[in-house]
Amino acid sequence: MRLRHVTFALFTFLSSVLALRLSEVIDVFMRAQSRRMVYETKTSSRKTYDFIVVGASPSGCVIANRLTEDRNQQVLLLEAGIPDSPVTDIPALNPYLVLTDYNWDFTAEPNPGACWGMEDGVCPWPAGKGTGGGTIVNAMIWTRGNFRDFDSWAREGNPGWSYEELLPLFVRNENVLVKQFRNSKYRGKSGNLSVDFPPYTTPLFNAFLKAGKSFGYRIVDYNNPNSHIGYAQIQATIKGGRRVSAATAFIRPILGRKNLYINLNSRATRIIIDPVSRKALGIEYNRNGKTETVFAKKEVIVAAGAFNSPQLLMLSGIGPAYHLTEMGIPVLVDLPVGENLQEHIGMHGLSFVIDKPVSINPFRIFDSALVGGIEYLALRRGPLTSLGCEGVAYAKTKYSNSSEDYPDLELLFVGSGMNTDKGILLRRAFGISDEVYDSVYREYDGLDAFGIWPMVLYPESRGLVRLRNKNPLSKVRIYNNFLQVQRDIEILVEGLKMAVELAKTPPFQAFGARLIDNPFPQCRHLQFGSDKYWECTVRTMTCQWHHQCGTCKMGTVVDSRLRVFGVTNLRVADASVMPTITGGHTQAPAYVIGEKAADLIREDWNIPF
Repeated sequence: MRLRHVTFALFTFLSSVLALRLSEVIDVFMRAQSRRMVYETKTSSRKTYDFIVVGASPSGCVIANRLTEDRNQQVLLLEAGIPDSPVTDIPALNPYLVLTDYNWDFTAEPNPGACWGMEDGVCPWPAGKGTGGGTIVNAMIWTRGNFRDFDSWAREGNPGWSYEELLPLFVRNENVLVKQFRNSKYRGKSGNLSVDFPPYTTPLFNAFLKAGKSFGYRIVDYNNPNSHIGYAQIQATIKGGRRVSAATAFIRPILGRKNLYINLNSRATRIIIDPVSRKALGIEYNRNGKTETVFAKKEVIVAAGAFNSPQLLMLSGIGPAYHLTEMGIPVLVDLPVGENLQEHIGMHGLSFVIDKPVSINPFRIFDSALVGGIEYLALRRGPLTSLGCEGVAYAKTKYSNSSEDYPDLELLFVGSGMNTDKGILLRRAFGISDEVYDSVYREYDGLDAFGIWPMVLYPESRGLVRLRNKNPLSKVRIYNNFLQVQRDIEILVEGLKMAVELAKTPPFQAFGARLIDNPFPQCRHLQFGSDKYWECTVRTMTCQWHHQCGTCKMGTVVDSRLRVFGVTNLRVADASVMPTITGGHTQAPAYVIGEKAADLIREDWNIPF
């Protein structure tokens, strides 16, 4: 089931007509039209620019913003998708936006060890498509990761990428609105990107924090390098009840700059490279079915994400020689493009129903639209400002190989269950099969529930991205290789057992919490609650978190200044350059990669900061 974005917007807002004045609904659509028209005023037919940035991803938006601070630099931002809109601004819609045209709608190649409970046994892999990239469909969670993650990048031979060196960029980037964090030397107070606690949580969230305390955990600011392990409320890229995407923070405020040009619906298909000098000259792209070319006097910067960036390089002759030869693409530079794919692997099927009703649940879609719609439009409060994910815990399992404050497991607390919206949309957003939903969740349709979902922070399994063919409009092949390393499974099993024990604590029992214990059909032959059973559930309800990275690895594909080896005037600057995945959600590191890239570019071209 895939809804088109316009249909989905109509569904969401017209379902609110009973509670909202028609004029307010019309106003939402007028603002959407106005935003689209503003972006269209930036469309350019010029052929030459100083810089071409491919992809309005978090990194791409930062780079376009920083480079155009110097009015002498003419910058073109190419984006394959459509504009963000008032619909994408609504935080609670994030799980459903993956059912729209704001999602590239990737799927992984069949993996016999994972995703048994997904439709056709295939792992879906959403990726944001539009102005803001992944930040228009993600859960907005703001976690930098552990400081040791960045130090390891530097130790691997990438000078300039240690935590100490990146901290000023994290600070520059951020405007933390949480009062108790604003005086921290580790947090920013004047950056483009607003970070706050979401205005709405269910009463169950406090039970989560109290349950953590009962096991001896502290309440922490997990973005402080001295306090990663512990429980916390989610910090999110949100302001005044609205999502703050990369476009909201870095592009919309500068749409008046005359040296910024933005071509939407423009799919880059090839980097134009001189085969003799191996210098990047420009980009060939497809817009509305027509092939266009643009040229860069200084650089091409690829920021199209961990799937589309390696695809563009390989289509342009940069990649593994054997694979490019297979595809019939002349080899320009033999590099391990597309290798080293990393992702935080998780299990999103653990749900607990409760006896004591809670306030309006954001994922009970009709209730939250009808009752919460007027509160959202009038006050920017209520269930539509919820992220769904309300709390997070960082913990060390018995499999951790570190004696330091270095967690290997994240637990996400979700104030909803897979059953809450009666299987109408949420489970479709996750690609869960009818067989699994009907067997496990159907009898609990519409009941109040919560979820605790484990995520392995440092998976050892590595995947691969390859071209499907040499048609630039085809989607890549993604070999996720999830759960090929047993340790990844063991950490997730420990996480599931921790979650079950948390739900047994008095704070949750005060709500009458009980595990939905209908066995998954793929696991009925195993003793419920045994390690073997939980391993089976991990393989059945395998999930990713939009954290794909590493496919244009720094040190093997690009150097520490993000320049592609063997080609001049060409950089990659997005999560694909990460040598290893960070211990948290990858949104914050992606922004800082953009900040770092912008500084490197300005240094190399003597552009004033």
